[in-house]
Amino acid sequence: MKKPLNINEWARKDHFYFFKDFSDPFFGICTEVDCTIAYKKARELKVSFFLYYLHKSLKAANEVEEFRYRTESEYVVVYDVVHASPTIKRKDNTFGFSYIDFIENFEEFLISAKKSIKKTQNEKGLIPAVKNENVIHYSELPWIKFTSIKYPQNSPKNDSIPKITFGKDFIHNNKKLMPVCIHVNHALMDGFHVSKYLELFQNFLNE
Repeated sequence: MKKPLNINEWARKDHFYFFKDFSDPFFGICTEVDCTIAYKKARELKVSFFLYYLHKSLKAANEVEEFRYRTESEYVVVYDVVHASPTIKRKDNTFGFSYIDFIENFEEFLISAKKSIKKTQNEKGLIPAVKNENVIHYSELPWIKFTSIKYPQNSPKNDSIPKITFGKDFIHNNKKLMPVCIHVNHALMDGFHVSKYLELFQNFLNE
C-alpha cells in the first residue's frame, strides 16, 4: 500500500522541486560497517551471512521513512513497506534479478528468501523481478573491497529506487568490516537520512 505525500507541507518541498528534474539526481555515499558481531551470529545460527545482513539492512531502510518515498510524475508517494530486489549469482558466473519480501520475523524471511534465490539460480536471463517501485535494488560484490561505486545510467526520469551495494568483508584492528555503498535520489532525501539508515543498520548488526 502507498499514500501520497503532501508536498506543500513537506519541509523539503524546495529541495524536491530543485533536484527532481536533474538528469541524474542520485548521490552516493560509500562507507564501512562493522559486521564482527553479525558474522559471528550468522555462523552460530548456521545461516547465510548475506541473508542475515540483508534482513538487517531492509529493517533499517523500512524504519527511515524517506527510504520508502518514491516519485510518480509530479508527486511523491510513501509506501508502507519496501522489499528487496537483489542480484543473485549463478553457477555460470552470470547473475539474475530476484525479489525478496521483507518479513520482520527473520526465520520466516529466511524461508521466503531461500525460495526466491533458488528460483533465480535455476532460471536463465536477467528475469526482471518486479515492476513495482516499493523495492530497494541490492547488489553484492563479495570479491572486491571497494571504496567507490558507479552504476550504469539508463534510468527513467522518475527513477527513485535506492541502490545499495555490499562489498568484500575484511579484517582491520581485529574487527570484520564490510564496504557499503548507498545511492539515493536527492529529490527525496539528503545525507542526513542516509546517515540515519547507516546508524540503524549498524545497530541491528550489533544485536
